[in-house]
Amino acid sequence: MTVTDTSTQSSPTPPPPATIGYEGVFGKNPLEEASFRAMCGRLPSVLGRTARMAWAVDRAGVVLLLLCQVVTGVAAAVVLTATARAMTHVLGAGTVSERLHGALPALVVVTAAAATGRISSALASYADGRITPRLVTEADVALVSAVCRVEASAQAEDGFADRQEAAEVGVTRTTTMVKDAQRFMAALVRMVAAGGVVTALHWLMLPLLLLAVLPAGLGAVLSARVDYETHYLNLADRNVRGMMRWWAAYSRHGDEVRANGMTDYLVHWYRALSERIDRRILRAAPRMLRIVLATSALGGAFLMLTWAALAWLAMTGRVALPVAATAVVAVQATLGALTQFVQNGAAMFHTSLYLADMRSFLDLAAERAPKRGESTIPEEVEEIRLDEVVHRYPGKEEPAVNGVSLTLRRGEILAIVGENGSGKSTLTRLITGILLPDEGRVLWDGTDLAVARPDSVWSRTALVPQDFACWPLRARENVTLGQPRGHDDALVWEAVEAVGMREAVEGLPRGLDTLLAREVYGGVELSGGQWQRLACARALYRRTPLLILDEPTSQMDPRGEHRIFLEIKRIAARRMTIVVTHQLENTRLADRIVVMRHGRVVEEGHYDELVHAGGLFAELVALAKDR
Repeated sequence: MTVTDTSTQSSPTPPPPATIGYEGVFGKNPLEEASFRAMCGRLPSVLGRTARMAWAVDRAGVVLLLLCQVVTGVAAAVVLTATARAMTHVLGAGTVSERLHGALPALVVVTAAAATGRISSALASYADGRITPRLVTEADVALVSAVCRVEASAQAEDGFADRQEAAEVGVTRTTTMVKDAQRFMAALVRMVAAGGVVTALHWLMLPLLLLAVLPAGLGAVLSARVDYETHYLNLADRNVRGMMRWWAAYSRHGDEVRANGMTDYLVHWYRALSERIDRRILRAAPRMLRIVLATSALGGAFLMLTWAALAWLAMTGRVALPVAATAVVAVQATLGALTQFVQNGAAMFHTSLYLADMRSFLDLAAERAPKRGESTIPEEVEEIRLDEVVHRYPGKEEPAVNGVSLTLRRGEILAIVGENGSGKSTLTRLITGILLPDEGRVLWDGTDLAVARPDSVWSRTALVPQDFACWPLRARENVTLGQPRGHDDALVWEAVEAVGMREAVEGLPRGLDTLLAREVYGGVELSGGQWQRLACARALYRRTPLLILDEPTSQMDPRGEHRIFLEIKRIAARRMTIVVTHQLENTRLADRIVVMRHGRVVEEGHYDELVHAGGLFAELVALAKDR
């Protein structure tokens, strides 16, 4: 018999990352059909929005910035006007000393105005440095707040995650928004001042200068459009790559990556997706080059025409030599101001594309934030009733919960069991009001959750989800979740003691003040079972009328599991308790068991009744024992 060593055979190449494409309203580039005129028309609204946002965070900084812009413009006009007077003397009749003496006052004015302009520019940069960090913080906090406050059902909608990713880019671009606006306005003021001087010298100069600069503006706007188009095409891939990067690099998953030999595949996958993103960017590069070359050539031709016109005016005597010399300086100043105006205008337009994504997402989040009504849930809830509740997740034809009617009363422990995908966790989300039913009603003491204030519902709920969070906070905040119920730690220790974690917490380097994040210097890590105990302590600490535990002991040892269920039984009389579990022996403590299948309740009763009923529960118990 021949034994083949498969380890020496070549392995198949891993498949590339899946191509992700979206259709519908969220999959369409908003600028795909926008005209050049419409795109340029965005600038006033962008300026206005920037001004309003800046005014909201730092009024003194905005006033200082505007004053600096005015002073800079006035200084630029004074420099050019004084230069014209100085040139009249320098190029006029008389000896050199007489001409210099006559030009001296004007030169002093030029120096003083130039110094004033530089000081005002420095102050403008200081004002920008005051405004920008606050503006970025406000945008960042607004995005985080919007995501946290949006209806849970919205996060399951197609395109939501990608619009969130686009909004994240908008937050990062906020750092350049004030600077672009400040430079744009400064260039506008200088352009008006310099343009006025040039026009006073000869009316023909300003139109020629505009022709020389406008092609560059056209090229910048078109290039920004191409850049944004590429960004939009890469949006989904960048979103997925970012998620995979976090999962691959997160130390908590390091053991799985190493022990399962995933490193090479993850690197291959990450590189393949990055190269796909790069290919789209590289495909856009020739278009960018053609735009830049064409607009630069056109702008250069018009600039040559401008200088030729100035030379012709001087040679034919249509302008005097001192005026022509002043015109050279004025043309240079105006050309610089025009160039800055166009470039910064294009930069603002470019930034506005990403800020529009952020604004659009915030508007979407505001629309999808809970708007349920002003009814208030009582402090003590006696009964929760579900009437023919149906819920479908977006894009799914079959309902996750289908026609469930259920009543839960204070002092009762209800166990919900069923196979994976039977709708157990969805049902608990409906009971807590995290999701609202598409059909039917969920009533807390007769109040429909569809018309109740969400905060009044959730302040009366304690939930241990199956996928609970390991917050990078101190041990204390991991119990209180930032909602302390007393001025000392007595209640915290009581909750920690109830789940059998007192000794472990006391053994931490700084007790309750220990940071539970190994990734941060000075932080520590807990085991999976310890984290789960801490998650249960959070729920017990809240002392709410409704307590829901979804697989609360899946990572615990038998001692920890026994401790938790004893505590659940001890405190049950004061609240309604729901336990979702696959450990069917644990359902013995329940007053009632609900068995779910395909979103429906198929059995209901006590453990002893159901285990002998010959239904699904009995089958699952038999399977659990047959190991």
